[in-house]
Amino acid sequence: MITVTEATATAGALKRLSDEGVSIWLDDLSRRRIESGNLAELVATRNVVGVTTNPSIFQAAIGSGEGYEEQLADLAVRGVTVDEAVRMMTTADVRAAADVLRPVYEATGGRDGRVSIEVDPRLAHDTAATVAEARQLAWLVDRPNVMIKIPATKAGLPAITEVIGAGISVNVTLIFSLERYREVMDAYLAGLERAQAAGLDLSAIHSVASFFVSRVDAEIDKRLTLLGTDEALALKGRAALANARLAYQAYEQVFAGARWQALGGARANRQRPLWASTGVKDPAYKDTLYVDELVAPGTVNTMPEATLNAVADHGDVQGDTVTGGYAQARADLAAVERLGISYDEVVRQLENEGVAKFEVAWQDLLDAVTKSLNDKGVDAE
Repeated sequence: MITVTEATATAGALKRLSDEGVSIWLDDLSRRRIESGNLAELVATRNVVGVTTNPSIFQAAIGSGEGYEEQLADLAVRGVTVDEAVRMMTTADVRAAADVLRPVYEATGGRDGRVSIEVDPRLAHDTAATVAEARQLAWLVDRPNVMIKIPATKAGLPAITEVIGAGISVNVTLIFSLERYREVMDAYLAGLERAQAAGLDLSAIHSVASFFVSRVDAEIDKRLTLLGTDEALALKGRAALANARLAYQAYEQVFAGARWQALGGARANRQRPLWASTGVKDPAYKDTLYVDELVAPGTVNTMPEATLNAVADHGDVQGDTVTGGYAQARADLAAVERLGISYDEVVRQLENEGVAKFEVAWQDLLDAVTKSLNDKGVDAE
């Protein structure tokens, strides 16, 4: 448990981050975290105002079995399929977390206090199935502060438009490229226009666009290391920040345009950039790198707990570290390209790998739940 003294001593960097307009979301969830009061404690003492989940997070939580025994036994008695069992458990956790975050949601007018749950990653390339799953998840969780996560695949783009158009708030995930990010913002605006045409209250629809950070450095750094030249090695650890900063520039441009002005006048909300994958992969880098260097107003930073604790302990939040760096960001990415490392190839690879990793995690979760149901005497299908 975090003591009052510890909370006071470590609140500085996190409070400064919040004061700079960055919403701090926790990139983790488990039933134990909810039931122990830990999530509520992080909200109270660590400036946490939202929660994100993904298939890997649920695989780790439910795969351990801790806290899920009673529900698994009930599901086994009912003879449900493994897919239904997994959805009943994950939506129960998201519903409970949404209740913990509900006061934040009310206090911020729906801007924060959000809990995200992802559509089945096996549907990432199926638009119609993604839309149907998003509707089902929103219905199952049945909380106004839920966000449905939809991957930014080509098939995901029209799904984003349709789901936003139906009045459901969306967290768009697995964004790696600047081009795809612009397509995501376009899909969001198209969804708002559809919702407006249907007479929906645009002020009730919220969205974030999860732009992945550390994985970009992990892949480009690997290629720079293989090149091994002084010029290549000097560029390590710079591509991910450059990519994210240029994404924020794109955000500023789109949400200053005429198309947005018309929607903003109808009380629509901007789709905020969310920095995802902010835990560093390379131990040579400072563990708060992707927090300290991505401070900008109107953003979200979703952190694993280790990163959250690191920021609380020794984060160096010195104001806006994004908007003044656009020229350097363009220069850094151009320098990487000149060395023969294709930006387009890297981001395409990362998107494919991201979807595949979540599919594997989801299958591992299904396998673990299947075993649990079978152990209780049920032949899970």
